[in-house]
Amino acid sequence: MKSGFLILALTLLLGQGVAIASDAPPGAASCSGCHATNTAAATPVPKIHGRPAAETIDAMAEFRTDKKPSTVMNRLAKGFAEDETRAIAEWLAAQK
Repeated sequence: MKSGFLILALTLLLGQGVAIASDAPPGAASCSGCHATNTAAATPVPKIHGRPAAETIDAMAEFRTDKKPSTVMNRLAKGFAEDETRAIAEWLAAQK
């Protein structure tokens, strides 16, 4: 009986984890390739999780139009439509 309860509990917990991960809009997962999600990580790449969505949207617009210098972000930003950028920015802002 205990093993059946344990399996049910694990299934429910794992199912919730999958639901949370699937809430991320397309393209959002690629951000963590360079932008650390751990606040303790020492990196020159700025942290974007929890940053206000408007800041991310503005920065991406500047990267997209080459107004903001970068090594790769200008090319990446051009790959996202404005509505995709907004969805990603809003999702990132909600990540604390």
